[in-house]
Amino acid sequence: MGLRTDGGEKRFSAYVEGLVSVIGHADRARPLRDYCTGLMLPVERKSVEPMAAVTAPGRTAAQHQSLLHFIGEGGWSDEKVLAKVREMVLPQIERHGPVEAWIIDDTGFPKKGLHSVDVARQYCGQLGKQDNCQAAVSLSLANHEASLPVAYLVCICRKNGQPTRRGGAKPMSPKRSASRPSPRLRWSRFALPVRRVFRAVSC
Repeated sequence: MGLRTDGGEKRFSAYVEGLVSVIGHADRARPLRDYCTGLMLPVERKSVEPMAAVTAPGRTAAQHQSLLHFIGEGGWSDEKVLAKVREMVLPQIERHGPVEAWIIDDTGFPKKGLHSVDVARQYCGQLGKQDNCQAAVSLSLANHEASLPVAYLVCICRKNGQPTRRGGAKPMSPKRSASRPSPRLRWSRFALPVRRVFRAVSC
């Protein structure tokens, strides 16, 4: 995308700096910027290996390890990051009109490997059938111009009453997980600062 045109690079830098202010340790700033840059670049697969190759072509192996560590540890607060995103992005969306709806949606992410937590054979919307996938529930604020995710939880898949694990995958913390398909989560606190009257849309 055009990060270097129409002030895009400056806006991107300001956005990343905003995220840096809430992710904790200063040593996370560089890998965060590299990861966000990789998401914006025309890379076919948005995983750390190809992203490392395009963000640091002269030191791909070291960059790969840096991004893996950054994503794998994830010691920041998801709620603080999403709140910061809302603080920065929502005013831009509301320039085109007030928020009109809360959108509650569940999404499936196909998974073939053995290193992802909470993977189970279940219906996956991306595939249109049952297959191995993760599932997540999100809450977004929307108007006719755009939508903005303000809460996002990976669903816990249980077998014999216990969360499922694959390979060496670690279980999700309770703060980052929810049982599917419960969309009636206590998410109003994520959206209350907007102070509007909404209609809820369940996808």
